[in-house]
Amino acid sequence: MDYTRVACDRPAEGVWRITLTRADKANAQDKALLYQLDHALAAGARDDSVRCIVLAADGAHFSSGHDLRDSSGLAEQDAVTMWAGFDAEGQEGQMSAEHEMYLGLCRRWRDLPKPVVVQVQGLCMAGGLMLVWPFDIVIASSDARFSDPTVAFGVNGVEYFAHVFELGHRKAREMLFVGGEFTAEECRQVGMVNHVVEPEELESFTLAMAARIARRPLIGLKLAKLACNQSLDAQGYSSALTAAMGWQQVGHANARIVHGVPVDPSGAETIRREAREGRS
Repeated sequence: MDYTRVACDRPAEGVWRITLTRADKANAQDKALLYQLDHALAAGARDDSVRCIVLAADGAHFSSGHDLRDSSGLAEQDAVTMWAGFDAEGQEGQMSAEHEMYLGLCRRWRDLPKPVVVQVQGLCMAGGLMLVWPFDIVIASSDARFSDPTVAFGVNGVEYFAHVFELGHRKAREMLFVGGEFTAEECRQVGMVNHVVEPEELESFTLAMAARIARRPLIGLKLAKLACNQSLDAQGYSSALTAAMGWQQVGHANARIVHGVPVDPSGAETIRREAREGRS
């Protein structure tokens, strides 16, 4: 694949690093970015010399979420799930598309049998959380801010609905109901972030941890990751995400009936206004 949205390198022995390169768009995710990221993750997973993967991002912000200006179709990408019918009428097509490129991709990434360390700076907003929560260890710059303001659009939250597991149910409700930003330190205190470092230390700290992980035998890393994931699943993790995707489709269907479009169009102005006001 010719990458135009990500870049890959090997910054340390046993470490495969993927960097989002759409800094001019605050690394907003269009479909090309999501599928190039998927391809790059698969390349690291299939390379037996790789024991740890790092996900980073160029520029001031890790990801501002979905690129709402993206007009490309899923037919231009290589689908990775068995979902189809992306152009079907009504809510059917959107349901298929979101099961494929949001929940489907995120589940595929979560099941990648090698540790993935994410380094986050600046904004990690809405869909940006989908590039963090499926993975294993999160290192955040002290300037990082995490938010999911999408309830303003009349839906229940970003499509990978791990909020309660990542933040605890009280803070998850606050993130969703208020739509404000959580600091990196707030997220560390509730266990969503492993470490908070100064911006100038973010890359070196992340690489040092990745290199240390890469010294472990791969079989041990695979088994430990499987055990952690299965422990979460025993608590209902995967079932909860599936159920939440259903509520997401209810929100979209309601907006189609009430507003004639998949989301409440007033949501964008609500989010912009609160950003101007600095509400947190």
